[in-house]
Amino acid sequence: MKVAVTGATGTLGTALVAALQERGDEVAVLSRSAARARETLGSDVDAHEWPDPAGTPAPAAAFEDCTAVINLMGEPVAQRWSDEVKDRIRSSRVDATQNLVTTLRDTGARLKTLVSQSATGYYGSRGDERLSERSSAGDDFLAKVCVDWEAEAMRAEETGLRVATIRTGVVLSESGGALAKMLPFFKAGIGGPVAGGKQYVPWIHSDDVVGSLLYVLDSEEMSGPVNATAPEPVTNRELSKTLGRVLRRPAFAPVPAAAIKTLYGEMATIVVNGARVVPDKLSEGGYEFAQPELEQALRSATGKG
Repeated sequence: MKVAVTGATGTLGTALVAALQERGDEVAVLSRSAARARETLGSDVDAHEWPDPAGTPAPAAAFEDCTAVINLMGEPVAQRWSDEVKDRIRSSRVDATQNLVTTLRDTGARLKTLVSQSATGYYGSRGDERLSERSSAGDDFLAKVCVDWEAEAMRAEETGLRVATIRTGVVLSESGGALAKMLPFFKAGIGGPVAGGKQYVPWIHSDDVVGSLLYVLDSEEMSGPVNATAPEPVTNRELSKTLGRVLRRPAFAPVPAAAIKTLYGEMATIVVNGARVVPDKLSEGGYEFAQPELEQALRSATGKG
């Protein structure tokens, strides 16, 4: 089949496009720069220019002959939040998805499926409460963004599309995300548990983010929210201890919450607080995780296997 992908030049998008092509699917990508997309992804992708996703509808030509869309757009969250950054985080998800769906609703009957990225930030900070797809939303900034983001994606159901929103956890990948920011400290021997380390980290290896996206894409019974996290979330302390062991570096230096808040401001809430999110739908549906164990997942992500 032919699949359209937004956010295709990011870390996860690049891996997803490669996986789609490897299994024989055609891929159309929407990018601010079609030339950059072809340079990053190869000349065999069908690249379409969409210079202002938050401000204009998606180009309809990108979806010609497509049967599915995977939406990965979004400003990186892992940066210090100013009012301007928070506006970009929200508009790059909520407004851009609204503009995507506006176009999808007018493209005709060939399209069948929309798989749209979301995040475990939907649940907010919930201590050690076990959180499945049936759990309620939180009320902090990221939770409210996720609620509105998912609502815009679900509008595509009005024209008969199957819609799934993938609530992705903390991605383990050396080339981006939270792990990439942690590695320099741990490699220098000054890493350790943050803010006491009791908060849960809903981690997932990048291979399983791609795997779960493809699984949901192919599974007609999968719709609505789907948690993309490893089967067993761990505490920040356990994550730190395991990462130290993998890197053969000490990992006992505690990092006070105040230091993280000074460094990252309001964004520190996603590090200092936690959520014990579990992938009930994926597990019940029979998805087989490529990296279900934390230590092996960290060895893979850091090249220390």
